[in-house]
Amino acid sequence: MGILKESGEEFEVVNYLETVPTVNELTAIIQKLGIKAHDLVRKNESVYLEKYKGKNLSDEEWILAMIENPILIERPILISGDQAVIARPTERIYDILS
Repeated sequence: MGILKESGEEFEVVNYLETVPTVNELTAIIQKLGIKAHDLVRKNESVYLEKYKGKNLSDEEWILAMIENPILIERPILISGDQAVIARPTERIYDILS
């Protein structure tokens, strides 16, 4: 948050645990990131380990799993227009700010 505030760019914070994205919104984010849905999944979360580890799901099935269990969505995600980046490590924020 500090990097974003210092950048002078306008931004909006969306807490996806409270405001779960729709299938279309999450699909669009994944497309902007240029990754497979499985790459957006937090693989250390207990729900992943208990319900999904080792499963070979389609992108659509992973998206539904993340919608049902938003804790699985990797964070933070920074979106600017048609670009997006998972800001881990934090320095990845600069990939989209420049």
